[in-house]
Amino acid sequence: MAEPTNTPMPPSTPVPASTPRSTSPAPALPILTASAVLKLSAMSSPSSPSAPASRRSIVLHIGDPVKYNPATYEEFSAAFEVIRPSAAERERPEFIRALKERRWGDFSAIFRPFWSTGGEMGQWDAELIDLLPDTVKVFASAGAGFDWADTTLLGEKGIIYCNSGLAAAEAVADFAVAMVISTFRHLPWCMTAATLPPSSPAAFQACHTLAPLASHNPRGHTLGLIGLGNIGQQIAAKLGNPAFGMRIAYHDVIRKPPALEAALNATFHPTLASLLKVADCVVLATPASPSGAPLITPSTLSLFKRGARFVNVARGSLVDEDALADALEDGRIGAAALDVHSAEPAVNGRLVAMATQVDGKGTGTLPGPGRVMLTCHNAGGTVETHSGFEELSMRNVMAVLGGREAITGVNLGVLRR
Repeated sequence: MAEPTNTPMPPSTPVPASTPRSTSPAPALPILTASAVLKLSAMSSPSSPSAPASRRSIVLHIGDPVKYNPATYEEFSAAFEVIRPSAAERERPEFIRALKERRWGDFSAIFRPFWSTGGEMGQWDAELIDLLPDTVKVFASAGAGFDWADTTLLGEKGIIYCNSGLAAAEAVADFAVAMVISTFRHLPWCMTAATLPPSSPAAFQACHTLAPLASHNPRGHTLGLIGLGNIGQQIAAKLGNPAFGMRIAYHDVIRKPPALEAALNATFHPTLASLLKVADCVVLATPASPSGAPLITPSTLSLFKRGARFVNVARGSLVDEDALADALEDGRIGAAALDVHSAEPAVNGRLVAMATQVDGKGTGTLPGPGRVMLTCHNAGGTVETHSGFEELSMRNVMAVLGGREAITGVNLGVLRR
């Protein structure tokens, strides 16, 4: 998997209604590359915390060893006593037993540098959080999403949760651009008709003839972004620039500063309903729903412009996938692209059928086959992203335990209260 949402499977559990949105720093300019992420984190945590060698803070490292940033890890491990539980100890029953036994002492931080390992204990809920020692100050994890951890409860216990979405922003935005283009040009139809059984000369010719009648250039169409955080800003910058020329509209729980709106030429919509009514393509790029419930439902789908397109690079749990399939079948939604799914690694069978159908049926206004692009939670999955996850997670721990501000804390509002 890759959220932007990079969360451990299964990612379908909704976040609590009180979970705050990420307060990760938005870039001063829309483009924030992976190298810029590393520079930012290094500047924010310029040195190791100074602690007596005999009283080094303990960091619980859950998951695989660091792979991409040996120099930073050398600094990290010199500053702290790093304990890495075995894979068996990370399974939930044994993990709970170890916490009750205080097997790893009074550790001060939890460090999880990879999204693919370190989540064996499952949901970080009250059962786990209540067992953490009072010495824990920070939980720094890979990935943008945090629907697998009760960040409100962590904050109430005095623990800052830091995500690494900043490091994945460029990769996810690039992937989202490809998906938006797919919905306008019906790429799954074009690809499956040419390559996959039951591909045939008739299927090829039908796609060659009919796909152009249902395809459009993105230029001049309105891109509706649900969420204008780091990822949303990069998507807006990439698709709203002269190369693609899309009109940018967005909805977020907090309106962005005028300077940023001007830089992105983005129009704010105070309600989701207002945004959906004007968007030709809607991109879901928010880490969570304010209520913890799905955002894309029969009710909200009814507000889409007929034939509008939909892209999800956020959380699978935010979409009622059967309702989306219904909207695709009746033509309310013209095409869709989903990188994340509500029951990963399983994918909705109705959407799979729409992604792989190549029977040659279709019309100029409502193409039948290949109307859905489906990928395997890959949006943030690049080497640069993983390197950034490691670096940013270590820098967050070093910052907090060194008495400085967290770089990408997502629950700071809870701590302030």
